Amino acid sequence: MKLCDDIIIDYLFTPYLRSFRMSRYWSAVTHGLTPYVPGEQPALDNLVKLNTNENPYGPSPRALAAIRAATGDSLRLYPDPDARALRSALAARYKVDPAQVFVGNGSDEVLALAFIGLLKHERPLWMPDVTYSFYPVYCGLFGIEYRQIPLDDDFALRPEDYFPRGEDRAGAIIFPNPNAPTGRLLPRADVERIAAANPEAVVLVDEAYIDFADQDDASAIALVDRYPNLLAVHTFSKSRALAGLRIGFAIGHPDLIAGLERVKNSFNSYPLDRLALAGALAAVEDEPWFQTSRRKVIATRTVLTAQLQAFGFDVLPSAANFVFARLPGFDAAELAAALRQRAIIVRHFKAPRTAQYLRITVGDDNQCAALLDALRDILGTG
Repeated sequence: MKLCDDIIIDYLFTPYLRSFRMSRYWSAVTHGLTPYVPGEQPALDNLVKLNTNENPYGPSPRALAAIRAATGDSLRLYPDPDARALRSALAARYKVDPAQVFVGNGSDEVLALAFIGLLKHERPLWMPDVTYSFYPVYCGLFGIEYRQIPLDDDFALRPEDYFPRGEDRAGAIIFPNPNAPTGRLLPRADVERIAAANPEAVVLVDEAYIDFADQDDASAIALVDRYPNLLAVHTFSKSRALAGLRIGFAIGHPDLIAGLERVKNSFNSYPLDRLALAGALAAVEDEPWFQTSRRKVIATRTVLTAQLQAFGFDVLPSAANFVFARLPGFDAAELAAALRQRAIIVRHFKAPRTAQYLRITVGDDNQCAALLDALRDILGTG
């Protein structure tokens, strides 16, 4: 009997003891973290992957050629820690000075450096309640107090919610535009209102998806010369289809950029390797490919939205390379599982306000057709 009891105790408690042994060297900060969960990268045959907002049209051929050309003996040498050629190209592309450009290892690293270098203050950081889920993770990692401000009932950001009210004002402000995961776009005039109302606070606009807005004047970059507290963060992962290289950048006042450089050089002086620098530079220089690719995504998004609406989906207006949609009468988690059984992966978020929505990447025509065929099968409308 004792042997049986020992086996049961060992079965029940060994995993916890093993976990304790593994984590007993962790710091208090590590114990308190709730890490970000990235989009799934499953290894399934004939997978239609519509869960991580990757660009279906691939990188610029010039970027691929530049990466191949950079693969040689020079890899034994460190890359340029200041990324001068890339910063100059970005400065020319966006009509700013190179001193207004910062580059990093993906926009996630740029954001992380901004959180510790620009967004951590005595007053809380303000952000939307439905937003990029990495933001609260960074706050936990860096010990930043934050306040989540509810979007309205249609998941739109209200600029006036970010205006100071006497002593009730933000230490800093961050929001994605277009928002993630909703895809909704805040007009640039409203971004300006927020920056103008908070001259003592950094306003960081995470523009990971801004290139898919169906207008050329959506980015807050055009405002940075007028508002020294405004920082726009971009990525090469989406519109330039270089998610595998990890390249991000920020544009703002030189004082903000100097702050990011100060933190970067206290952490990692060489965030971009030689291959990433070569590919990114060529991608910036290939403007025709960039424009063609983004327009394809915008056109497909319009068609996909209409097709989903014909199935009965409620689809939020999107300015990103994804749509955020729900199907009344169907549980979103069950619908995502049914799609997965048909080798189609979409993203489902379990947070209360978004639990009945699916975020669906805009794929190419074949991927979208496969999605629609699967929905016909699931819904019995075929």
